[in-house]
Amino acid sequence: MHVVCTGGGTAGHVVPAIPVIQALLAEGHRVSFVGSRSGLEAQLLGDLPIAYHGIAAGKLRRYLSFENFLDAFKVLFGILEALVLLKRLKADVVFSKGGFVSFPLVLAAGLWRIPVVAHESDLTPGLANRLALPFVHSLCVNFPDTKPARFAGRLICTGTPVRQALLDGSPERGRALLGVDAGRRILLVTGGSLGADRLNAVVRAALPQLLPEADVVLVCGPGKLSGIERTGFHEFEFVSDAWGDLLACADLVVSRAGANTLYELLCLGKPNILVPLSRKASRGDQIENAAYARRQGFSRVLQEEDLAPQPLVALVIDALEETHSGRMAGFQPPDSVRLICEAITEAVKAA
Repeated sequence: MHVVCTGGGTAGHVVPAIPVIQALLAEGHRVSFVGSRSGLEAQLLGDLPIAYHGIAAGKLRRYLSFENFLDAFKVLFGILEALVLLKRLKADVVFSKGGFVSFPLVLAAGLWRIPVVAHESDLTPGLANRLALPFVHSLCVNFPDTKPARFAGRLICTGTPVRQALLDGSPERGRALLGVDAGRRILLVTGGSLGADRLNAVVRAALPQLLPEADVVLVCGPGKLSGIERTGFHEFEFVSDAWGDLLACADLVVSRAGANTLYELLCLGKPNILVPLSRKASRGDQIENAAYARRQGFSRVLQEEDLAPQPLVALVIDALEETHSGRMAGFQPPDSVRLICEAITEAVKAA
């Protein structure tokens, strides 16, 4: 079986596909990946023994912009490239992780009647996946509440594949990296791979109130170090190999509300405070993710417009005083990789 995977635009549309690709390779299947010509996706895939193909990709925007006109031609050209590429690769099935890079390939697969299995991490599908739904045989979703309107295909709640390195994180290694004793609580704050300027600023301003409660670890983003030197304050631009260890040793995590990040926190059973991106900076998917997590009792939520030192400190102190993680303790993640691989195999058999 030849599985052609696609997805991109951000790391969140590539990284969760890696465990699926590894499992498919272990089963003896042939795997190729189609991403953008920028090569971002190829870098994220690392040394996986798969062929990488770049096609033209135009960003799908939800607002008026002159760039939409230019990108429309990129999308059309990307569809033509995808049609030729899928015919040449003799693909049996397409697995799409979403993002604007995926749409030309999914549309081309639909035109060639190649079955498509897609994965949606957010509570509601993003624009690329919504446009692709008419061509999707099976849609794998993160949350059982995700039920796209007018989707006639098979809907499967699989959760999202989580990197083994996160699951294998060691609190002892994390504390050793920070130099923090076992009796001291740790607050981990992250704004994502690029950081979050406002979140960084609020956390730094709140340090006088936060540090008596816990050591504060701030992952601020590339080029955003403050140079602040205070006992108990640990600042990193980015954390790669040790990320699982830092998560493992954290007593509380403050984070954006991206679906992949939220799902990782649930799988690790980490008490958390979510600060979703506002609708001014996104389509509102993080607000929906955070609202769902709060309804389920998994998370506390602080909206972007309410983000300030005092509200943050109050939420952190309240969360640190809890001795358990509430309903999160009963969260049982499904075997995402197995379920997605089964969906891919069944789509081929049904074709």
